[in-house]
Amino acid sequence: MPELSLSEVLELDRRHVWHPYGPMPGQREPLVVESAGGVRLKLADGSGELVDGMSSWWSAIHGYNHPVLNEAAREQLARMSHVMFGGLTHEPAVRLAKLLADMSPKGLEHVFLADSGSVSVEVAIKMCLQYWRSLGRPEKRRLLTWRGGYHGDTWHPMSVCDPEGGMHELWAGALPRQVFADAPPAGYEEAYAGHLREMVERHAGELAAVIVEPVVQGAGGMRFHSPAYLRVLREVCDAHDVLLVFDEIATGFGRTGALFAAEHAAVAPDVMCVGKALTGGYMTMAATLCTERVAEGISRGEVPVLAHGPTFMGNPLAAAVACASIELLLGQDWAAEVKRIEAGLRDGLAEAAGLPGVRDVRVLGAIGVVQLDHEVDVAAATRAAVAEGVWLRPFRDLIYTMPPYVTADDDVARIARAVCAAARVG
Repeated sequence: MPELSLSEVLELDRRHVWHPYGPMPGQREPLVVESAGGVRLKLADGSGELVDGMSSWWSAIHGYNHPVLNEAAREQLARMSHVMFGGLTHEPAVRLAKLLADMSPKGLEHVFLADSGSVSVEVAIKMCLQYWRSLGRPEKRRLLTWRGGYHGDTWHPMSVCDPEGGMHELWAGALPRQVFADAPPAGYEEAYAGHLREMVERHAGELAAVIVEPVVQGAGGMRFHSPAYLRVLREVCDAHDVLLVFDEIATGFGRTGALFAAEHAAVAPDVMCVGKALTGGYMTMAATLCTERVAEGISRGEVPVLAHGPTFMGNPLAAAVACASIELLLGQDWAAEVKRIEAGLRDGLAEAAGLPGVRDVRVLGAIGVVQLDHEVDVAAATRAAVAEGVWLRPFRDLIYTMPPYVTADDDVARIARAVCAAARVG
């Protein structure tokens, strides 16, 4: 196919391309990105560049076109881009598994490499269900979570997303029926801790696992909650023989100011999911980590294998870039960079608290959120942000940012101005 003009790209996009969470054909004309470098997206219409306040849905923590990650991809591409993982292995996947096991909360020694974050949650759920089935307790097949969560768009992850008002409410009645506690409050409340204990105790006989996003609920509403609730869940799960799963897909690799959000509570789950920033935003890859207890339990069953095997599992190209991304992160003072961004967002978003229609402003690590008291006018808010030279992706009642860790102070300030501008018109 010859090179397309801008108008041809837009016309073919409208005719053939189904964008995420959008209708078909599309009703809003998307911006066309020609290239990206650092924290900037160059637009194909010649209008200039936008500072990316979204890290490509929270994944591009090192920015775009990074020389270290580019070189890792080139070197691996010269060896092999892919080989099946069934019956074969290779150094990039082995190195990645070792890196993840070493950096993760204590006890998570076993790594299952998956295609995407949502698939890693599917794998986590399958691990928990198969663990109890292998131990002769198939009745333990339900999951408990709290309201306000989001765990992905594939089938079982949808069942533990918020069942009322969430993007998967459409599937009520078709999805497996799970157990939902109330949404966690921001600060620690003993009454809520008691509610969590009571819910787990009441349903322990049928629960395979509790699954939550630790400290930050992402696409379900960008809410923050006390790390102490994770300690409550760890204690009550241990007391009642229930597995604990942390979905760190959005929070992992430093986003909240800790390498993994579980560290805020100094607890470790039985199973943990990671994704998004795993490859620095270069390509899709995720992982599900589990303890020796979970792995051994599955291996003792009638079917002594985890019955899951994606075609592109352990993709060498993605694994090599993931290794480079992790080593790049750990080889610098990433915590200082996240803290610097946090300070900049706090300063820059302070004025938003006084704007009409703003319900709350909150910042944690490299996450800044302005919550409105009404649904965002996405088109108007996006235009306002673009006018400030920033790309944002508001949703529901939220205008938020999760910028790359390499975002300079002046660009952090620009992002904050754009969030405030979007809040004024949104």
